[in-house]
Amino acid sequence: MSTSPNISFVLHDVARLLRKRFEQRSRAAGLTRAQWQVLAYLSLHEGIHQNKLADLIEIMPITLARLLDKMQAGGFIERRPDPADRRAWLLYLTPKAHPLIEVMRSNGQKTREEAFTGLSADAQRQLLQTLCLIKSNLLEACAQPAVDREKVNV
Repeated sequence: MSTSPNISFVLHDVARLLRKRFEQRSRAAGLTRAQWQVLAYLSLHEGIHQNKLADLIEIMPITLARLLDKMQAGGFIERRPDPADRRAWLLYLTPKAHPLIEVMRSNGQKTREEAFTGLSADAQRQLLQTLCLIKSNLLEACAQPAVDREKVNV
């Protein structure tokens, strides 16, 4: 009996392998995947509140705080007090982090080129459009309560 691959498993595997290959390329810089993720988000959202960044990355604020402590000690980020809220911190990249952003972008591009070998530019655009539609559908679905149409017997 032949079974075709389950799209959920394939998507999961592709995402995992993209991360793995990026990490292989980026290992020399000495940052963890979580630290690369912080750099990526901060490069797009400098001055963001610490809690808002935790929401974007989808990790607990305390986990992010520990990660930021290490990155601050390494000289990659700085926390500045929020003038509007004495309890809050705004996050910024340091000059030391900026060259790493270029390394990250280059490694990401090389990883995508490897992943998309054999796909035409049109096929790549179609894949991106399809994945964006799937993401949009799931975001909309996740905003609604899950209601199963069939009763499950347990």
